[in-house]
Amino acid sequence: MHRIARRKKPPSPVRVITVGFSLLIVLGTLLLCLPFATRSGQSAGPVTALFTATSATCVTGLVVEDTYLFWSPFGQAVILLLIQVGGLGFMMAAAGFSFVVRRRITLRERLLLGQSLSVEEMSGIVRLARGILVGTFAIEAMGAVILAIRFARDFGLRGGIVKGIWTSVSAFCNAGFDLMGETGAFSSMAKYLGDPAVTLTISLLIILGGLGFYVWSDLVTCPKNRRYRLHTSLVLATTGILLLAGTLGFLAFEWNNPQTLGDKSVFDRIMAAVFHSSSVRTAGFDQMGQAGLTSASRALTILLMFIGGSPGSTAGGIKTTTLAVLVLTAVAPYRGRNQASAFGRTIAQKSVTDALSVLVTGLFLVICSSFLVSWADKLPFETAVYECVSGFATVGLSLGVTPTLSVFSKLVLVLLMFTGRVGVMTIGAAALFRSSGEGRIKEPEGRVMVG
Repeated sequence: MHRIARRKKPPSPVRVITVGFSLLIVLGTLLLCLPFATRSGQSAGPVTALFTATSATCVTGLVVEDTYLFWSPFGQAVILLLIQVGGLGFMMAAAGFSFVVRRRITLRERLLLGQSLSVEEMSGIVRLARGILVGTFAIEAMGAVILAIRFARDFGLRGGIVKGIWTSVSAFCNAGFDLMGETGAFSSMAKYLGDPAVTLTISLLIILGGLGFYVWSDLVTCPKNRRYRLHTSLVLATTGILLLAGTLGFLAFEWNNPQTLGDKSVFDRIMAAVFHSSSVRTAGFDQMGQAGLTSASRALTILLMFIGGSPGSTAGGIKTTTLAVLVLTAVAPYRGRNQASAFGRTIAQKSVTDALSVLVTGLFLVICSSFLVSWADKLPFETAVYECVSGFATVGLSLGVTPTLSVFSKLVLVLLMFTGRVGVMTIGAAALFRSSGEGRIKEPEGRVMVG
């Protein structure tokens, strides 16, 4: 008998995405280790390069060295490229290259695109990808023009253009990296507190980047006589509620705080609260200084960071839809219903299970990591939680301890940033589970008393 050769099964989309992000981080680390990547001409340490490459690729914004003062123009260009590719996703970047060279996108590549965009429908995926790329660069270009005009007043024409482009890309990709080091190391956007042009432009870029490409598509293509998809409705409603609640909360908690907003005008206080509420969930740009926040504001910041942005976007966190599904599930019994529902539609049980899994896994990772960082660096637990939630949610806000962390704690944050960007469900599926029919097995039902 002839032995029949069995074709090797190709890796699953989730594994391809996980490996792809890993290779991108490795490439970025190697480039940032080059001597001419720093202003001093001396090679950055491998840990510094790895941490920065991971933070940029995972669009986090946590840094151990000031981006403007430490990295050379070459190093800054590498970081910006990692932010752009990491924000869009490496599969979107690959699709963009295919569009440029007019190469046909294969069926497998379409499946990978759908997985990276959190889209289950494969019909029209190439058209969606092309629209996302065009929309992304158009929005970033408009933001860059507005910011460049404003920054040119402070940094000259060339400096304004460079900082405008950098800030626009970083804001839309929810990265939080900045080139404002010449106004003070790690100063972020403190110079522009209350400035409406900078505050509103960056806030809008952050919000648009955090909505998710799937929501964009629905908003653009949905006819006036048809309702939005349930996903879009939940994202828009939850995002609006969180933005409003965050703004009002920070205004209330920081109104009389002399270390942040206490000595500012009413207009500047409102602008700063809007900016912080927009930035704190995903981006990590800072105007007020995190170390001076009240305890209540820090707690609110941790909560908003942990929630993050929306699925299929440039943001991290457990996602707005996870929060919405869990809240709706929690209130369903009080509404006399067995299943969660919203906007006239019932939420699938699988969505509820996935949301609970994301929440529990996220809490587990953050709590365990916080214990490790607090123990390794002798930090107050609140400070460790702040850093770890910021890393997991790919936000980038810090109480100022990131540069002083030990190598061990930095590596913990590297793993958190990677997990937060790729997604706990994606990594779990890639590392622990096989694609099989096990999910279709239904065992005998049993009831458990709760509450």
